[in-house]
Amino acid sequence: MSLTDTQHAIHAFIAERIELDGFAPSQAEIARAFGFKGVRAAQYHLEALEAAGIVERTAGVARSLRLLQLPDGPQQLPLPTNDDVLQLPVLGQVAAGVPIGADIGSEQVVLMDRTFFSPAPDYLLKVKGDSMRDEGIFDGDLIGVHRTSDARNGQVVIARIDDEITVKLLKIGQGPLGNRTIRLLPRNPDYAPIEVQPGQDFAIEGLYCGLVRPNA
Repeated sequence: MSLTDTQHAIHAFIAERIELDGFAPSQAEIARAFGFKGVRAAQYHLEALEAAGIVERTAGVARSLRLLQLPDGPQQLPLPTNDDVLQLPVLGQVAAGVPIGADIGSEQVVLMDRTFFSPAPDYLLKVKGDSMRDEGIFDGDLIGVHRTSDARNGQVVIARIDDEITVKLLKIGQGPLGNRTIRLLPRNPDYAPIEVQPGQDFAIEGLYCGLVRPNA
């Protein structure tokens, strides 16, 4: 099957993102990168790559694109082994003010391919709401969380602010007096950014590292 120049470029883009991030881009990210008006155009090109045997996808799992061929030739990529399978607890309702951790308990445990995530998650957390819609994270999704208190500017983080847990884009800046400012940005224009105030109870609980979409 003959591919278009755009499809070759998307193939290379997917390979680059997997190399840099450790997981494949979402359809929304592909659409933004190539200036498509919507994800349907990205879906069309991914279907062509799948039909050509270049990528494969797992039904019901977001960011599940796997390269079967590298951009520069027909070299086959290794399939996951048993060592690549993760057993991840799915956390339920998080009590107000309680940091996310192993002591909360879980509703279930799921088996996931390690290659879907980077870095490897410690648990899955159920998303409530659509404030991260434009990041490809929707209500009901299960997001992988790598437990850490360290995060860089521009990363999607799981943060605790006062008595609430939230998933947002971390934005670190500098105020007019030279003080450090922290904002938690939604990826949905219907929601306002959260400004972390000095002295407010705030902590990074972990980094977002991929997601699973049940019943997709």
